[in-house]
Amino acid sequence: MSTDVIKNSIVADMNLAPEGHLKIDWVEAHMPVLNRVRKEFEADLPFKGLKVTICLHLEAKTAYLAKVIQAGGAEVTITGSNPLSTQDDVCAALVEDGITVFAKYNPDPVEYKQLILRSLETKPDFIIDDGGDLVTILHSERPDLLETIRGGAEETTTGIIKLKALEKQKVLNLPMVAVNDAYCKHLFDNRYGTGQSAFDGIIRTTNLVVAGSTVVVVGYGWCGKGVAMRAKGLGANVIVTEVDAIKAVEAHMDGFRVMPMVEAAKLGDFFITVTGNKAVITGEHFDVMKDGAVLANAGHFDVEVSIPELKKRSTSVRTVRKNIEEYRFADGRKMYLLAEGRLVNLAAADGHPAEIMDTTFALQALGLRYVRENYETLNPAVINVPYEIDEKVARYKLESLNIELDTLTEEQIQYLDSWNV
Repeated sequence: MSTDVIKNSIVADMNLAPEGHLKIDWVEAHMPVLNRVRKEFEADLPFKGLKVTICLHLEAKTAYLAKVIQAGGAEVTITGSNPLSTQDDVCAALVEDGITVFAKYNPDPVEYKQLILRSLETKPDFIIDDGGDLVTILHSERPDLLETIRGGAEETTTGIIKLKALEKQKVLNLPMVAVNDAYCKHLFDNRYGTGQSAFDGIIRTTNLVVAGSTVVVVGYGWCGKGVAMRAKGLGANVIVTEVDAIKAVEAHMDGFRVMPMVEAAKLGDFFITVTGNKAVITGEHFDVMKDGAVLANAGHFDVEVSIPELKKRSTSVRTVRKNIEEYRFADGRKMYLLAEGRLVNLAAADGHPAEIMDTTFALQALGLRYVRENYETLNPAVINVPYEIDEKVARYKLESLNIELDTLTEEQIQYLDSWNV
């Protein structure tokens, strides 16, 4: 353990490290794909002599990704991408493992931003971002820190939206791999990960039954598909709201009721937002909701449920259980907001299952290595994960499960390559 790392880090309590090590050890035992990538990195040292700053939800699975990047020779700094998802024991454990940490659970907004800035002021060569926090600060407030950064990788839908906006406006200054858009990310992480972890947070926090209730899923992208699937599996009646006609048809043909939000608001017991947009549940919806409606967000930022309008309509607000705020209206109705409208699966639970993040973080690690090896020829742009990396991760996953594939014969390959057979 480096005394400089301890001296430079900002964490809540180093005495919590033993519990953090146990958490990291647990996920390491359930992440065979990332373990395989780690062995490759230990042999090749792709990041030797380089600095990498990571901004992700700082819990055990993310911590293990940081250790894998470190095993590739990098000097790693990590900060949290959400004030309520940071786990202080995991932070302390990482510091003991030689990784500089700037993160605490639930800092005030000013301190939260300062922690992110501190991570960037280490002048990294490469970054891993979640939700675009690092990229946004770099381009809007600290462009001077862009000088050393050669590129990076982005984790989530919201971050990709920001990156594409920067690219469209021709102000993006570095190549960023869109990990979120890889098949092994959105097909599995966004769908199966979000579906399970969102309900993990809701059930853990409320201790209410889902079976027989009406669950309104706001947005039917990959995350919304996963949430709707899990709600159905738990016995709920599921309603989907959408603004995209194609996704609305898909939701209908998947067996879900589809209607405008203002109609769904009258029927829902649980509302789960997964759009990546702001104000998808607003005052006109609160006005017609049932007494006791539960509001949860599984999108990156706390803007999908309009909290200002919720407060405006409330005569009182109180915390009734950890991560549950009760908003009482003048007519006596009560609305329950989970985890302050932040990511319910991370702020009120432990995020996606380890086996899911195994493939996602393997993509992150290999995607970052791709940027490291090719940054001199890459333009400042949003870059797709090369299919070869995506397919490699899938094969590693299958091998870890002892599942075998068929292989095309030469005759089949020739047939597929022909047009006049």
